[in-house]
Amino acid sequence: MNLKGLSGGQYQPLSPQQIDTIHAASLNILESIGITYEPGLEATFAMLEDAGATVDSKRSRITFPPELVEAQAARAPEQVILYSRDGMNDLDLGQHRVYLGTGGAAINILDLENGQVRPSTLNDIYQIGRLVDALDHIHFFLRPCIPTDIPQTAYDVNVFYACLKATAKHVMAGVNDVEGLHKVLDLAAMIADEPEKLKTEPFISIIASFAISPLKLCTQSTLIMLECVRHQIPVALSSAPMAGSTSPLTMAGTLAQLHAEQLAGITICQLTRPEAPILYGGIPGMANLRTAGYLGGAVECGMMNAAIHQLAQYIGVPNYNSSGLTDAKIPDAQAGWEKAMTTLLAAMGGSNFIHHAAGMLESMLTVAYEQYVIDDEIIGMSCKVLKGITVDPAHLALEVIDSVGPGGNFITAPHTMDHLYTEYFRGSAVTDQKNRDTWTGDGSPDARQRACDIARKILAAEEKPYLDKKIDQAIRNKYEILL
Repeated sequence: MNLKGLSGGQYQPLSPQQIDTIHAASLNILESIGITYEPGLEATFAMLEDAGATVDSKRSRITFPPELVEAQAARAPEQVILYSRDGMNDLDLGQHRVYLGTGGAAINILDLENGQVRPSTLNDIYQIGRLVDALDHIHFFLRPCIPTDIPQTAYDVNVFYACLKATAKHVMAGVNDVEGLHKVLDLAAMIADEPEKLKTEPFISIIASFAISPLKLCTQSTLIMLECVRHQIPVALSSAPMAGSTSPLTMAGTLAQLHAEQLAGITICQLTRPEAPILYGGIPGMANLRTAGYLGGAVECGMMNAAIHQLAQYIGVPNYNSSGLTDAKIPDAQAGWEKAMTTLLAAMGGSNFIHHAAGMLESMLTVAYEQYVIDDEIIGMSCKVLKGITVDPAHLALEVIDSVGPGGNFITAPHTMDHLYTEYFRGSAVTDQKNRDTWTGDGSPDARQRACDIARKILAAEEKPYLDKKIDQAIRNKYEILL
């Protein structure tokens, strides 16, 4: 059952009038309040001033005239395609087409063998990538955790190497600096059949957390963002305010501030290179005001992330956002309901590139192998909702009803077998549908145990050779690969 790139948009938390109001408020924020910045972006400031923005160096403030913002937003592509290397998992981001996958920068992982929390490693990135490669309903692989066992200076090229060795699905991650970005682009060019193919059919993309909420440009990430734009590499403009902490407590206020941050980033990108492939990267969240931490599993996160797609569509730009986060520490019932609720809302909202949707626990601090298996099923169910109900002569089955007749039975009807594997979502066996006696005879496993067994089976299989041996050796000769 193909559940990739289905159309969402059934859930719209904002009315057209509310979208107009928020957009106007965001333009007002940029024009009258503006954004601040870290030092080191002088060339960007000069470009903005030439385009009509005002840079007040005494106040460290940039203000944007509305006409400049709207003109540059109109130049951004309405469609961005993120390619896979096998051609089977391309992501056609546009309109309300929905794709869900991994994400995060977790520093911990639950060990698959003993269930105990431990620091995440480079090998975990590789093994999670292999797992994701085999899970049909996880559509892309965004680096899920930080390799705490290698030097930070070695992160960028090693993270992308581990991801690209593990899967042919589209790979996205952040980088630490522009130098690291250049190494990653070189690595990808070595892997590509033709180096120019990286521009025409990019199988990697980059996250740039350019905005420090509220309303501040991060120098390092802005430089990374602009270097991606110059090289025609798709870039997600990530800004992630927390309501009540780094944005107003109210959802409307958070959305207005976040939309302003996104409009500023889009303006800078399009002035740098018109029609640069970018993703509107709003990730609204909530602060836990008891602990000053992050509340990832709140239902309002699902609501706001659905609203983000509406705001992105309003200016005609595909979006990147979030679902599937939870505050649960292990794959338990709380994780299940929080993940299912936010993922279904974001998917039905029509968000294009939904990361964090698989594997995450403990408000993005931890991932778990078995959670990816469970979330694969949650994502599949959510996408089945988008598929809707087919109503045509074959599915109405009037002839079958007539042939079986009143009081009959449809179990043995050929029509039943014809539609058995296409009409209903079957999942990956992590959902138990056995009777009690059979379940008890199998040892009474719960969902987490079943997911662990599935993960172990996938990881025990022979590794797929996604890197040619000669290319692999050339990469290792050029870079210090630590996997």
